[in-house]
Amino acid sequence: MSEVPPTRMNQQIFKGKLKAAQGGHKLLKKKADALKVKFRDYAKNIAETKNSMATDSSGAYFSLTQAEYAAGNFKQKVAEGSMTARVRVGAGVDNVAGVKLPVFTKYDTGAAADNQSLGLVGGGKKIVAVREKFTILLENLIKLASLQTSFVTLDEALKVTNRRVNALENVTIPKIEGTLAYIGRELDELEREDFTRLKLVQGKKEVEQNEADTAKDKAAAKAAMAGKSSGKENDADITAQFDANDDEDVVF
Repeated sequence: MSEVPPTRMNQQIFKGKLKAAQGGHKLLKKKADALKVKFRDYAKNIAETKNSMATDSSGAYFSLTQAEYAAGNFKQKVAEGSMTARVRVGAGVDNVAGVKLPVFTKYDTGAAADNQSLGLVGGGKKIVAVREKFTILLENLIKLASLQTSFVTLDEALKVTNRRVNALENVTIPKIEGTLAYIGRELDELEREDFTRLKLVQGKKEVEQNEADTAKDKAAAKAAMAGKSSGKENDADITAQFDANDDEDVVF
């Protein structure tokens, strides 16, 4: 704090920093709350998808066993096909409170289904059922992969946001507030020093003025005394010193 000069300009600068930090803390707090809500939703969806996948997986493999029992071992015939993918996985992005989450979706390529002749001898319905059940299992698997990838990304973003919120709340904002308090104390002290200095200067000027007024009054009093003494001498009758009978008559 002592490294910051306690001036009015720095006080205004740190007030702006405090306002910006408080605004950022408020926004990050809202972002963290939104991420927490989405985080709980993803956790709930992952649990539900895993539970449904357990049932779908057991049903799909049981259906495969039934198809092999009805149509024989047809895995070799499937492997001999063109193996052209009819389903692919596309990647997208979902924006949640400024965090980009990967999203996987399934889409059909439009390729024709291979091995249409499977099950002509027997077990055709079972093979169709196997295809449908494994298609559902694949959709759930893609959904689970998307949810878990987004869940991990969201977890990292939530940790970073919480660290930023805690840093602002426990480090940055208290530090700025402490600096502002230090600047305020120093400015108050400077104002008190200026006030005391002004009072001293004013008191000294008053003393000098009083001394000047006293000297002026003394000078005026001396001048008045001198004026009175000279007036008395002028008022005295100078003819009283002479006798009129001593003068001789003047004849014209």
